[in-house]
Amino acid sequence: MSAQPTLSGDPKTKTQIRFHNTMSGQTEPFVPLVPDEVHMYTCGPTVYDYAHIGNFRTFVFQDVLRRYLHSKGFRVIQVMNLTDVDDRIIQKSAAAGVSIREYTDKFIQAYLDDRRALNLEPPEHVARATEHIDDMVKLIERLTEKGFTYTSEGSTYYRIAKFPAYGKLSKIDVAGMQTGARVDMDRYDKDNARDFALWKAHKPGEHFWDTPIGPGRPGWHIECAAMALKYLGNTLDIHSGGVDLTFPHHENEIAESEAATGKTFVRYWLHAEFLLVDQEKMSKSIGNFATLRELFSHGHKPSSVRFLLASVPYRRQLNFTPETLVGAASSVERLRNFAARLAAEKLPEGSSPAMVDRAAKATDDFDRGMADDLNTAQALAAIFDLVRDVNTAMDHGEFRQGDLPAVQDVLTAFDAIFAVLRDDDAEKLKALGIVPAAPALSDADVEARISERQAARKRRDFAASDQIRDELAERGIIIEDSRDGSVRWKRK
Repeated sequence: MSAQPTLSGDPKTKTQIRFHNTMSGQTEPFVPLVPDEVHMYTCGPTVYDYAHIGNFRTFVFQDVLRRYLHSKGFRVIQVMNLTDVDDRIIQKSAAAGVSIREYTDKFIQAYLDDRRALNLEPPEHVARATEHIDDMVKLIERLTEKGFTYTSEGSTYYRIAKFPAYGKLSKIDVAGMQTGARVDMDRYDKDNARDFALWKAHKPGEHFWDTPIGPGRPGWHIECAAMALKYLGNTLDIHSGGVDLTFPHHENEIAESEAATGKTFVRYWLHAEFLLVDQEKMSKSIGNFATLRELFSHGHKPSSVRFLLASVPYRRQLNFTPETLVGAASSVERLRNFAARLAAEKLPEGSSPAMVDRAAKATDDFDRGMADDLNTAQALAAIFDLVRDVNTAMDHGEFRQGDLPAVQDVLTAFDAIFAVLRDDDAEKLKALGIVPAAPALSDADVEARISERQAARKRRDFAASDQIRDELAERGIIIEDSRDGSVRWKRK
């Protein structure tokens, strides 16, 4: 693994990391089971359709979490599942007249492409449920040997009355549950706490697997439990997902895993809140959702979407509106312009202790924000305060060459987590088959046209100079002439 940029000092001892643990309801110091190593399971998508931006709110949070742990010096072993068999996939693939594999492949590829567009790092293991049927069957057999299951009409069910701790994550009360009541659906509400299906009997016309426990297919909840145990061992450091997975999915994973192993399944449960649209939860079921590609096709950049999804702390609901997305685009441009100014400005020699101290304060504020349960809003405030103060110092000639490395180090460490500074949106859109109306000018093309403009100004051909400025403006390039005769430029 390549070295990760860090803010300063020893990354593991800079600030005590604290995460809000859904299990305890408390924000707790984070100490992994194995020093310097984090075993993390992150719930990926159920690939019955294209993932929407509400889903990506959780996936961006998981990427920020992963990148932050890297920045603190931890080796992260992340497993992400792809649920490529469940009730909806069975129904939709049958309706389309294709196999489960053929139906889900296109949505999996689209999801992986969308991840790359948002700069989401690839996990160490991407686990397709259909490639782990044997692991699920073996886990069900272990549960059967321990007396936690029963069969009915060819299906195998988990008997939750045998697991007294059932409900400890979601705090659901099962005292009044009707004995012997069960549910076959993969997804259900809190009011329907019932014995749940581990293995579903084969139905005519449905895809099935022929196994030692009979022909059929797995229930949703056994999939993640089996894959997490296979790759990460009996006890995980972190399990994360959307808050809507707390019950029944994560509750059932606990019941399955801990009944089989006798060990604590997960030490820290982290759940991301909903993304809202005009204060209403984004959901395919009510039709108020948008895919990434729909946003991109309307002119929004991948970096803007990533920034917006990361900017609100994960345990706060995020209200998604056109205005918030425009604001995110403006924030990204401000950061990119600042980085470009640092690289291009002709700075006086020397250094200013006050500016070095200012960079150190930004480091500390950023670090405290991220260590406090990934408070990205606080961390971003530290960065933008630094941008404002350094821009002001540069405007007054008070920022010097020796001050540059400390500020650039802060930006580098920031971008190792937020990943928005590189101006590669056009490349990402092109990779998705979304091409802007006019191809973007490369940096080299822009510099060449600016050199032509400078030459025109030198020979006092102001008409040619203005024409080049206007042409660049039409292509989204803004030119700023400095008092010292140098030229800065930025993209809209």
